[in-house]
Amino acid sequence: MTTIPARLATLTRTSHNAPDARRRLLKLYRDWYRSAPEICTLYALSVSPAYVRHAIRQKFEKFHEVTDPRAIDVLLLKGRQDYQETMNCWKQTDHVLGILLESKERPNKTFLQKFYEGRDEEAIRPAASGV
Repeated sequence: MTTIPARLATLTRTSHNAPDARRRLLKLYRDWYRSAPEICTLYALSVSPAYVRHAIRQKFEKFHEVTDPRAIDVLLLKGRQDYQETMNCWKQTDHVLGILLESKERPNKTFLQKFYEGRDEEAIRPAASGV
């Protein structure tokens, strides 16, 4: 497939009200959901499209409690940008696996657990972790 930068480009706009934001959010979710088989094919992933769809659903559910329209607009902008980069093959396979499929949840550790490890986890974060 040829990379056409403007193929998935959309104008950035603000939502007028909550139903408009919800409509735009559902459209983005459907775009991600429908493109799961293509993502698996483009990046030769060793996981099934159903697993990719499950990961996409988890990403969207993570921000389910957000109600501020401006925050929703920012999340929509970032999600649409990420979708365009993914579908235009502007990412490496590791980016897709790391950003889309891997959970970034770290277990909470007590002060003593951090102390016994000999480092402060909050002070040392990998630059490419996306956190």
